[in-house]
Amino acid sequence: MIQYGAVESVDLKFENFRFMIEPRESQWIDVVLRPQLSRGSKLPADIEELTALLICAYSGEIVQFVPQDEGRDCEYQFTPSEKEQLRQFYDAHVRPLLLQQISAGDTT
Repeated sequence: MIQYGAVESVDLKFENFRFMIEPRESQWIDVVLRPQLSRGSKLPADIEELTALLICAYSGEIVQFVPQDEGRDCEYQFTPSEKEQLRQFYDAHVRPLLLQQISAGDTT
């Protein structure tokens, strides 16, 4: 994670995720990923409960990655490595379900 204004960063390694799909409006779908950290990965001391908000288009594409602490935007960004881990999980596990829900008209 990269704290805004900081020069140094720490790459977290994620082991698994829980997720929730939340259609927000006719243009965006929010996907909230709750990561389980791999052994040896430590959250920054000032983060209590990390989640990743993925803002997605109805095409299934990720538009933005937003790190959150206790459900609120926080003072950090994800590193490229962390974004790649999030993207791989999303593509393998969430996107197929999301696209299935969209094609079935189940976006409420």
